[in-house]
Formats: sequence, C-alpha cells, structure tokens
Amino acid sequence: MNIGIIGSGNVGGSLGNIWAKKGHKVMFSGLRDQQKLQEAAKSAGENASIGSVAEAAQFGEVILLAVPWLAVEDALACAGTIEGKILIDSTNPIKPDSSGLLVGWTNSGGEEVAKHVKGAQVVKAFNIIAASIFQSESRLFGSERAVLFYCGDDKVAKIVVASLIEDVGFEPMDVGPLSSARFLEPMEQLYEQIIKSGITKEFAFTLARR
Repeated sequence: MNIGIIGSGNVGGSLGNIWAKKGHKVMFSGLRDQQKLQEAAKSAGENASIGSVAEAAQFGEVILLAVPWLAVEDALACAGTIEGKILIDSTNPIKPDSSGLLVGWTNSGGEEVAKHVKGAQVVKAFNIIAASIFQSESRLFGSERAVLFYCGDDKVAKIVVASLIEDVGFEPMDVGPLSSARFLEPMEQLYEQIIKSGITKEFAFTLARR
C-alpha cells in the first residue's frame, strides 16, 4: 500500500524504512529537517520518495504521524484534508520538560488528534517502543516476538494497522477503542522509568500466557 510519513526522525524514518523494504510505497515528509528526509529515503531504497507534508498526506492510504507533541497541530494543518484515510498516531502528549503528560486519564493525545482529522480513522500504535529497536536488524528478543499494543474505533482500519505491525516484526495486540490510548500513553512514561532504572533500551513488553 501507499504510506505517507509525517515526521521522518527516528521513529518515522525507521518505520518507513521497514515498510519500504517490505514492498510498500513510502513517502517521507517533515516540518523542518530536509537532510533527515533525504537520508531516510536513501536508506529505504527504491520504494521511497520525499514530499511535502501535504503531498505525503495525499499520497498515503495510510499516514503515520510521528512528530513531537507540540508539533502535532502544525503538522496536521499542513497535511490538509485526509478524510477517508487511516492515520496511525505514534505521538505521546509529553510535557516539554519530559516530567509527565499534558493530557491523560479522562482524555488522550490520540483522541485529541482525532478531533483535528475529521473523517479519518485514527489508530494509536507505535508509541511505546524505543526507536533503536525499530532500527535494529531484528525485532526478535531471542526467539520471542514482543507485543505491540494498538487501539482505535474502526475495525477495518485496525486490521490494516495490525498487518503493518506484523510487517515490523511485532505481535499486534488490539486493546479496544481509541479511548484506550488513555492507558497506552502513560505506558510510554513507564517505559522511560524502566530505562532510567538502568535497564538497556533494548527491551519491549510481552504477555505471559497459560
């Protein structure tokens, strides 16, 4: 499928690279750093191209939003109308000083994003895992796949996003409606606290089943 990437830094650039090498057509875009766009497209190969935010948004059947929280409104304004498209929201509404979340518990960043993109189907995903894992040759942990949680209100959109999660090498785990982003976004803060405790960034969540 055609995937537009808005924000081609560590997360957007890495995911776009993986998807392009899986055979998807990817267009990278960003608000500022053109050099990063060129580097991302070169690394991703023949299935990748560069465009403006508006061009990437029109190009993609699926759009990945991967910008810092304070840039979300500007990015979506530049994207223009994306009615009928699937928007993957990988952002977290983190305070500028990283001391916590600006939105939470009774609302979520994912739900706020949905207010700006009327007619698009928003799915929250890719907001918890460190970008360094997306950049590694394998997303396996030993012989085990990690779980990647996602949520949204549209069943068809979630099926599409689940397939893209599979392409990246994770086990997709549907955790319900978009309002479940209220739980997923604080998990990113937990992830950061685990890192601060001294554990390497090369870890991810999984489920122990019996």
